[in-house]
Amino acid sequence: MTDRIRVVITGIGAVTPLGLTARETWDKLLAGISGIGPIQAFNPSHLPVRIAGEVKNFDPNRYIARKEARRMARCSQLAAAAAQMALADGSLSVPVADAERVGTVIGVGMGGLDWALHHSRKFWEQGLLGASPFALASSLPNMPSYHVSLLAGAMGPITTPVAACATGCQAIGEAMEMIRLGRADVMIAGGAEGLVHEIPIAGFAVMRALSQRNDEPERASRPFDKDRDGFVFAEGAGVVILERLEHALARGAHIYAEVAGYAFSSDAYHIAQPDPEGQGAQRAMRWALADAGVAPGDVDYVNAHGTGTPLNDAVETRAIKQVFGEHAYRLVINSTKSMIGHTMGGAGAIEAIVTALSLQEGVMHPTANLETPDPECDLDYIPGGVRCLEARVALKNAFGFGGQNACLVLRKWEN
Repeated sequence: MTDRIRVVITGIGAVTPLGLTARETWDKLLAGISGIGPIQAFNPSHLPVRIAGEVKNFDPNRYIARKEARRMARCSQLAAAAAQMALADGSLSVPVADAERVGTVIGVGMGGLDWALHHSRKFWEQGLLGASPFALASSLPNMPSYHVSLLAGAMGPITTPVAACATGCQAIGEAMEMIRLGRADVMIAGGAEGLVHEIPIAGFAVMRALSQRNDEPERASRPFDKDRDGFVFAEGAGVVILERLEHALARGAHIYAEVAGYAFSSDAYHIAQPDPEGQGAQRAMRWALADAGVAPGDVDYVNAHGTGTPLNDAVETRAIKQVFGEHAYRLVINSTKSMIGHTMGGAGAIEAIVTALSLQEGVMHPTANLETPDPECDLDYIPGGVRCLEARVALKNAFGFGGQNACLVLRKWEN
């Protein structure tokens, strides 16, 4: 449909293991710097995994009143910070103008589990004296959306996708649909996770999902490498401002990229393992391309899910080959997780920002630690240094636990 409402990205904000802004994160990705290191949030000596991608030197009081910040789970703090930066980058006033036409979609993977665990322990130790009136409310998964909506004064549509590792992409896709349906002109959208905590790390370690390269953390995340041994748990948030194209042009907004297509699908296969043939991933990719009106041969660049687990990387490669055929070998592909780790609910949103910047600037960051070729992963994943390419169309993949898949198609903005 040529008359369908077009949606563009006009603001970005991110807080990641590589930096406290989207631009700092981007610059370090291009430099091939890793944000992964020994865990500082707690003493991990009793665990087989002692590394993570932690956000460093984050002061929530720079973005949130001290009293309010003390009542917020870390995922809400990170989301609020990223949202404020995205609003400022998009030159939007706070509170926003025409508030009923501005909506919020901030997703999480596990949400405020850290807050719930902390206050549960206090109650078990102290009884009612240790109970907090904010314990339940602040641990709810919709709290990041609430806090972002509150700080922006956004009174339009609001929702909270919870789709494990596919969350960030799904949040942006659902926000785009709100604009397409005419329910909003502007959407604040993204994902967040703030949970470098012993319980989820212990759980993923027992599943054998995490890398145990404790002695060389910066080399632990190895997507598509033959010697990969699992993903690296991380935290972070990414938020974008999505805007109806005519609305953005009317106010002279800077446009990073167009969000041209979106789709999501289910594997209906296994709680943790991907469908071996990647059929669910294939469906999401094909449907997203169809939604954008883009042929597989028109795609230049794929920002992969690329977790660094033995199963995921091989299955994603297989799925890409099935969708793109021989064109798969002409694609440029990379994994942002190779330097940031897996930020769970925040991953798809942070990586969508990276994808938009790649299109805008004509350069793609390398996949770090790709040193030993894997015969099952034989596509061009940008080993070594950056790749300069004037790409016009990009695909962003995100595949989550429970077989939930979400894909975005981004198009380079050309006046």
